[in-house]
Amino acid sequence: MAGLQMLVSATGARSWVLRTQMGQKRRDIGLGGFPDVTLAGARDKARELREKISNGIDPVLERKAARDAMRARQAKVLTFKEAAYLCHNARKDEYSNVKHRQDWINSLERHAFSVIGELSIDAIEVPHVLKVLEPIWKTKTETATRVRQRLESVLSWATVSKYRSGDNPARWADNLSELLPTPNKIRKVRHHKALPWQKVPMFMVDLQQREGIGARALEFIILTAARSGEVRFATWDEIDLTAKLWTVPADRMKARKAHNVPLSGAVIELLEGLPRIEGSNLLFTAPRGNALSDMSISAVCKRMEVEATPHGFRSCFKDWARSRTAYPDEVSELALAHVNNDATRAAYARDELLEQRSRLMSDWAKFINSL
Repeated sequence: MAGLQMLVSATGARSWVLRTQMGQKRRDIGLGGFPDVTLAGARDKARELREKISNGIDPVLERKAARDAMRARQAKVLTFKEAAYLCHNARKDEYSNVKHRQDWINSLERHAFSVIGELSIDAIEVPHVLKVLEPIWKTKTETATRVRQRLESVLSWATVSKYRSGDNPARWADNLSELLPTPNKIRKVRHHKALPWQKVPMFMVDLQQREGIGARALEFIILTAARSGEVRFATWDEIDLTAKLWTVPADRMKARKAHNVPLSGAVIELLEGLPRIEGSNLLFTAPRGNALSDMSISAVCKRMEVEATPHGFRSCFKDWARSRTAYPDEVSELALAHVNNDATRAAYARDELLEQRSRLMSDWAKFINSL
């Protein structure tokens, strides 16, 4: 066939080439190596290319366009696992602390990656989502609910990022709501274990006899009705001993809003007795110089053999305030830094009710130290 040639390289490798004229240009078009491509095969390919050229099609440009299209398709292929990490990285600054940030991706690593992690993000449909959720929906409802929300976030991110199109298969309304029981109907509410509020004074007597920085941190938690994470990372520059105020920065608060905590005389006395560790600005410094872990404070309760968690003492405070005081509910709610969705009550509490809260915390300190 005219123009069909075999090229032999310096190494002896042989390949077929079609030499042809395309417009004003001469082109050498590779047809494949010999013997993978036989003479008959080379002739068939050459005949096909000549027909395209006669129809005004440039086979070289056609091949290039096909390669470019394939590369574009490959660039858009993203697995669910890859999308999850990219989505997490894009949203990580939304979370108030490192633990919440890590929990987000950990839950997907634990429950989703083994099922759909290697699937292309644009191939995920409702049956795939159900395969992730159904094993844990009734036994770990709270966890499953969060996993579903995170699946929905990853798939939404992929849609906006043009890695997939169409409906979100992890959406709840008019979608999974028709296939799974409503979480509130099957969820078992788990409260943090707490002592009856009447037993807190006796507990404090025992706690104050305990040595160790974990015991002092737990004492501070009880006196301030604060969350463990707010206390474990508290620093000396957040404390104003003159104003008797502790200002917790927004990034450590659940509501992402700075919170002022009035300090009773008992708290001031506790702070004045704390050791100051060189090189550490933390109120409660672990033996290795870093912040205390959540477990180190929980372990104090376990050693004291009480059915209670550090967080449970917030419930004790709330029950005591309702049962033994006449303070309005807004005062104790603000002391606990609970988010208030009622616009009227929120406006009422705009000044943070610091004066009333200061009296409330002093009364709480007197009660729990009454023995």
